[in-house]
Amino acid sequence: MPTDRRRLIAGLAGLALGLAALAGCSRPAPETPPVILAAASLQGPLDEALALWAAQGHPAPVVSYAGSSALARQVEAGAPTDLFISADEAWMDALARKQLIRPDSRAALVGNRLVLIAPAASTAQLDIRPGMDVAALLDDGRLAMADPEAVPAGRYGKAALTALGAWTAVANRVAPAENVRAALALVERGAAPLGVVYATDARASSGVRVVGVFPENSHPPIVYPIAVVAASKQDQAEPLRQFLLSVPAQDVLARHGFSPAAAP
Repeated sequence: MPTDRRRLIAGLAGLALGLAALAGCSRPAPETPPVILAAASLQGPLDEALALWAAQGHPAPVVSYAGSSALARQVEAGAPTDLFISADEAWMDALARKQLIRPDSRAALVGNRLVLIAPAASTAQLDIRPGMDVAALLDDGRLAMADPEAVPAGRYGKAALTALGAWTAVANRVAPAENVRAALALVERGAAPLGVVYATDARASSGVRVVGVFPENSHPPIVYPIAVVAASKQDQAEPLRQFLLSVPAQDVLARHGFSPAAAP
């Protein structure tokens, strides 16, 4: 092969490799998905709503579910987070006082109800009213509920039982769980004869039945606030927050039993 032809072929090959490398360098980096810390009672319904967001071409958010108290502490510790969804106002207030959320991004996402549950096969009957005797239905067992000293569902439950005059009799018979889903699991397995959980949790489980619904005036309003974390550098955090407050996402949450929430 003539020398000039070899040089031309080598030059073209080098140009092709150079263009390929340049194309590789100019390829945009994959988008980093938003990170959400959300109350355990939202698991399932929130995943379904977020699937709608991802279907619009956005990166699927990374979600960690746990008790609101544990999640708030993660935010306080500086865990990389973009959105925080609490099951009560108190934990969002705690972060707001430390300027760890963007105050103008705070909004009420949904509401819920509080119920007393028993295993599906149980025949327990109780009229939820002042003076009710919850302890009598426990027999030798315990009342499953999220930790009443820290977790929102437990706080709501303690408030309701106190308002109805039943807390003193059951206070030392509580089986405190790390979150409301863990309390639900105790009743599902028959490890506890009764439990206090959100209506949405009971609705999603075939292993329990609702004994009664606590009056709304027996506890503070159950509101799930959402906010962008102050340290977030995620461009999609605010659009995602707005999407979760929009009709399509709210319709998904309503289908699972959550109610519209009044602004805090």
